[in-house]
Amino acid sequence: MTASPPPQRPHPPSRTAHRSTPDKDQIALLEPFERLGTDRISLVATPEQADKACNALAAASAWGFDTESKPTFVQGEQSDGPHIVQLATLETAWVFQLHDPGCRARVAELLALRGVTKAGFGLGDDTKRIQHKLGVQPADVLELNTVFRQRGYRKDMGVKGAVAVLFNKRFIKSKKAATSNWANARLTEAQLVYAANDAWAALRVFNALEVSAAR
Repeated sequence: MTASPPPQRPHPPSRTAHRSTPDKDQIALLEPFERLGTDRISLVATPEQADKACNALAAASAWGFDTESKPTFVQGEQSDGPHIVQLATLETAWVFQLHDPGCRARVAELLALRGVTKAGFGLGDDTKRIQHKLGVQPADVLELNTVFRQRGYRKDMGVKGAVAVLFNKRFIKSKKAATSNWANARLTEAQLVYAANDAWAALRVFNALEVSAAR
């Protein structure tokens, strides 16, 4: 299966002056960025729940997109992730667990859907794992780091840097949640909040970039 071309987004000419990415100390001084609470996060583990999520997501033209995999700690150990896939609109984030074959099939359909931008950070490894595990090439994926490079930022921005640049806020990420076991049948509230907000913040960044490009 051939990969679809990345979504085309307006950006300034390539000769844009180099811009610096804020460092950890600078970001630490900023006010926290808002987060989705559990009332706006839906855990999806069954085909029936996935069908409801698909219906809700169908109305949006862009989704925040990310995945999480159980970490590996032994040299040479291969991850069998992703174990969850996160998709977000501005109103809600869905955290899809991939244990159930029916749920996996619906996630694969969503990711292969053309015409919907799937925006996120550091998606190269995510898309490779999805191809291996779900057997689909995610369509219309937009790597947000690429957009920032087009705008003159030398280093990969990441969600923390992007939120600092665009919103002058500090995006909070829990190291404990980041390295937790995403393959668990029962995810904790901290895991759900972490995963959902990664995807939601990516969509917020995407929308802000769209607005600034249109000016």
